Amino acid sequence: MHPPLTIVFDLDGTLVDTAPDLVATLNVVLSSEGLEPVAYADGRLMVGGGVRVMVERGIKANGRQLPAAEVDRLERNFIGYYAEHIAVHSRPFEGVEATLEQLTANGHCLAVCTNKLEGLSLRLLDALKLRPRFRAICGADTFGVSKPDPAILNRTIERAGGDKTRAIMIGDSLTDIATARAASIPVIAVDFGYTDVPVVELKPDRVVSAFSDLPEAISRMLSTG
Repeated sequence: MHPPLTIVFDLDGTLVDTAPDLVATLNVVLSSEGLEPVAYADGRLMVGGGVRVMVERGIKANGRQLPAAEVDRLERNFIGYYAEHIAVHSRPFEGVEATLEQLTANGHCLAVCTNKLEGLSLRLLDALKLRPRFRAICGADTFGVSKPDPAILNRTIERAGGDKTRAIMIGDSLTDIATARAASIPVIAVDFGYTDVPVVELKPDRVVSAFSDLPEAISRMLSTG
């Protein structure tokens, strides 16, 4: 008998539409420094690389460059504000709860692998009542490595009690696809996430346009090896 399939999800832009609160936080931080806020459409595409990357992108959008110590300070300010406003407008994408329930009922093991800090990830999933769905929730600081380093994905699977030969990654961006490829794990991409390049052009193994399409896509991948 095969071991259970471990399905590893990205968080921002895959499971949860977090951009509203992330962009709002970025603009609070930028405004506190006398910098111009970013438009929501632009800020949405800054999500996915972790807090520091988002702060750096916001500074760059202002045509500015700050010393590392200043970026450190703004990163801390971002984390502090965001932690207190983490689920004001953030919501699971349509169909997430029902699909996670179905995948669990099908005997699959679920995990989260994100470049969000682990503590923020837990806080968000707690606020949205999704945390109990996952056997492991691992962030950029959990193992000291971030996506696209395959180590974070491999160790997330291990922490969930899974086997990487029976695992699938679900993500929304080049970072997720590159991580899965580096780990030699198949990857399904959602096309409603945070990427400025159509995700189909990034050549994941499959693309879905709705979360409710995931169970069938996973079944087809399993049946074709």
